[in-house]
Amino acid sequence: MVKLYDGGIYLLGGETIVEDPRMFEQLQHVTPEEAEKGTMAYAILKAHNHSGDMQHLKMRFDSLTSHDITYVGIIQTARASGMKEFPMPYVLTNCHNSLCAVGGTINEDDHMFALSAAHKYGGIYVPTNMAVIHSYNREKMAGCGRMILGSDSHTRYGALGTLAVGEGGGELAKQLVGRTYDVTRPGVVCIYLKGNPRPGVGPQDVALSIIGAVYAGGYVKNKVMEFVGPGIKNLPIEYRNGIDVMTTETTCWSSIWQTDEKTEEYLALHGRPEAYKRLSPADVAYYDGCVEVDLSSVECTIALPMHPSYTCTIRELKENAGDILYACQQKANSQIMGAKLDLVSKVRGGEIYVDQGIVAGCSGGTFDNVCAVADILRGRSCGQFKMSVYPGSMPAYIQLMKNGELCDIASSGAIIRECFCGPCFGAGDTPANGEFSIRHTTRNFPNREGSKPAEGQMAGVALMDARSIAATAVNGGRLTAATEVDIDYTSPRYFFDGSVYEKRVYDGFGHPEKDTPLKMGPNIRDWPEQPALTEDLMMKVVSRITDPVTTTDELIPSGETSSYRSNPLRLAEFTLSRKDPQYVSRAKEVQAIERARENGDALAEDVQAVYRALEMAGLNVDPAETIIGSVMYANKPGDGSAREQAASCQRVLGGCANIAREYATKRYRSNCMNWGMLPLLTNDESVYDLGDWVFIPGIRTAVLSGKEAFDAYVVKPDGRVVKTEVSTGELTVDERQIIADGCLINYYRKN
Repeated sequence: MVKLYDGGIYLLGGETIVEDPRMFEQLQHVTPEEAEKGTMAYAILKAHNHSGDMQHLKMRFDSLTSHDITYVGIIQTARASGMKEFPMPYVLTNCHNSLCAVGGTINEDDHMFALSAAHKYGGIYVPTNMAVIHSYNREKMAGCGRMILGSDSHTRYGALGTLAVGEGGGELAKQLVGRTYDVTRPGVVCIYLKGNPRPGVGPQDVALSIIGAVYAGGYVKNKVMEFVGPGIKNLPIEYRNGIDVMTTETTCWSSIWQTDEKTEEYLALHGRPEAYKRLSPADVAYYDGCVEVDLSSVECTIALPMHPSYTCTIRELKENAGDILYACQQKANSQIMGAKLDLVSKVRGGEIYVDQGIVAGCSGGTFDNVCAVADILRGRSCGQFKMSVYPGSMPAYIQLMKNGELCDIASSGAIIRECFCGPCFGAGDTPANGEFSIRHTTRNFPNREGSKPAEGQMAGVALMDARSIAATAVNGGRLTAATEVDIDYTSPRYFFDGSVYEKRVYDGFGHPEKDTPLKMGPNIRDWPEQPALTEDLMMKVVSRITDPVTTTDELIPSGETSSYRSNPLRLAEFTLSRKDPQYVSRAKEVQAIERARENGDALAEDVQAVYRALEMAGLNVDPAETIIGSVMYANKPGDGSAREQAASCQRVLGGCANIAREYATKRYRSNCMNWGMLPLLTNDESVYDLGDWVFIPGIRTAVLSGKEAFDAYVVKPDGRVVKTEVSTGELTVDERQIIADGCLINYYRKN
């Protein structure tokens, strides 16, 4: 079904895989270094690179996009950094903080801030529930050979020929002030599709099959996934979009697909025929790896809680339900404090029963998916099974009304919702305690179903394709693969009517109204001032997380915090609240020590004892000139969301660094650096215990001089000093200066 190649491969004519490069070089005299220029990704990166060096890229994007959890902070950062107008199209959608009763007026205050910013700086404002972020960008902004940067991790438009990247807000702020996105050119992995999916097998099934095969080993981590092969022609565009948006869950950097007449038809249908051009690999292209997917052998698949990579086929799960569900709940419960996940109780009479089904957002709410759901539900009943469907955009919603699909869905007892991303991050259709939800959304991390384990609330989410969710619904919640039901899929044609956008969307790009005042609601706050890095650095370990991976949802919860994303101080109170509830109080204690030091007050006795221990170890220390902060250790932090608050909240509370064995994603590591926190790496995590102090002498000079590895000294509670080594990994010149200056805002003020 999914095969991973052991090494790099050549692709000939876009279809023939050659594993043995020696044989190919003898015939054609083409080296891998030369043939890697034949990938689609290389050509697009070259067209957007401003460095003149294809190994070290400095890129400008064609457009930007953000939603209402991230855009306030980005605009505030760019304003503080000197931005006067948006230099490129910047789409501001309102699809996350759409529940405007949560937290009083503050969500709608953010929307009004964005509308005023679109007028003032020349942006594109998409009103609440008009479209989810990625649906709008597919319909209106994506184009062949373009690059789009978004502050949502699922910014993926590769199926439309667009190399799209999801990053933290700091990277968008750089674009807004005329700077570049700097990165070492990523590797490219061939995703070779062949065959034709069977009826009932949907895009989520294909996506989950790929994620399950590549995630654990990091096969495509920080690389471009380039989709090629004869199977592409068998996939409708929305099917491709559904696979493509899930590439984020592999930890790849971006994605790109071959384009064809179906791509051309899609862009013409959306009134943008000029956005099409044929993209395909050169006759000879070299890839760093290859994932071969036989679409005809893909089965209906499920990703069990609490990660999109915990996959198995629905058939396999049903054949061995007790053992698989027990292993899953044990794995989840070993990482969750408080209430425990119970999946085994969902097996009754040899069948698995689930409580809720959701089809929503950029992955589930596509026109084709919703039509397939309607085909399955038509004339049938959901009974007591709770099911909701969220179309991705109002143009799709309108067409689904016109052709009667929504009527069929509603008549079955399912609920039709608005264009909203809420269920994907825990802000809509929250199940009851103990329930099990199946969803065609992008992610099933802990807490995205609304759980609060510390308060005794626990539910579980599995990811499935919309077709199997609908099949489960008509069977009263009995887990059912769509291939188990006999359905005649009608596949109605889609007609795009963008007039609703013309009526409601404000497009001010190129026409900033600079005298327009920003509407600043009472919850919108400027970023607190951050200190520059001192020559020496003293940090206390205030959290130690030994899970294999720590997600951004665990660093800063998603659902209940969404109303406070415009208020850094209030938001920071939620930092690690579900993973390490004592983190905030510990960090604040260290922050109080630093503030006392800044005021010239005497250091607390326990801190003085740390300095005495360092002096006895032969180190020169100057407490008056050494900033004191907090540090978190985690094995592999930052999987998942692009939201910068996962890092900025630590910084607001006095965080100076993360120490890790590795970073789960480039975007989280970038977020740390853009907020002035050192992204430290260690090969000896055992030396760092909760409550230890870590002293790094000469850190400022080391960072600015380009040194990557340096000594650190860990002071234990008993006064022992343990010498160890930490490193930053590769940093650009700008990244080094940003860390030294204390954060991106400080860097731009100085430069």
